[in-house]
Amino acid sequence: MWPRRGIIALLLAPAAARAERFAPVSDASPEGAALVARLRAGGMVLFFRHADTRGEPCDRSFRVGDRAGQRNISPAGRAQARRIGERLAELRIPVAFPVLAGPVFRTRDTAEEAFGAARVTVTDSLLADDFSGPRLDWVLAEHRRLFSEPVPRGEVRVLIGHRTPAIMVAGDAVGGRAFPEGGALVIAPRGAEGFRVLGVLELAALPGGGFHGC
Repeated sequence: MWPRRGIIALLLAPAAARAERFAPVSDASPEGAALVARLRAGGMVLFFRHADTRGEPCDRSFRVGDRAGQRNISPAGRAQARRIGERLAELRIPVAFPVLAGPVFRTRDTAEEAFGAARVTVTDSLLADDFSGPRLDWVLAEHRRLFSEPVPRGEVRVLIGHRTPAIMVAGDAVGGRAFPEGGALVIAPRGAEGFRVLGVLELAALPGGGFHGC
């Protein structure tokens, strides 16, 4: 299991020891358009970080069912999540249903706002690190599995989770300010060979948004 000090050490590693980080891009940019083209063909994974939480209180209880003790998505985050669902449809990205989301409310709410509750399956596989307790190793293994397992051509596996487990599994290239709230890692699964992150796509960026102060 990763001790908390190990996570902090990873996030605060000297620049020389870190991988070059991605910069998030929109689908209007050439880089973003190329990512969208890959997604339209299917066989890919989209891992979204939950939507905007700015202005909301930080986690206090770290209990999955305790909404009042969690950092929730903001009203702007709910609108952002709905826009993400709309943009995926507008861009003709072939989302495979059900979408998988973690049980912490900010991830679950993002998924249900974007796709509708009937098209979402909630799974502990996408728990936040601080909510995982002694199951953190299993949660990280599940992230790796969901990032790596082949996806049929013509489908995109959509996952909605949290930033820190993604950094712990994908590395510092998605750390820092590379992976904002509402952003998505575009991942090419490689089966037994693991996975490759191709970029970070923002389909519904908010002005001045992306990061909470917690």
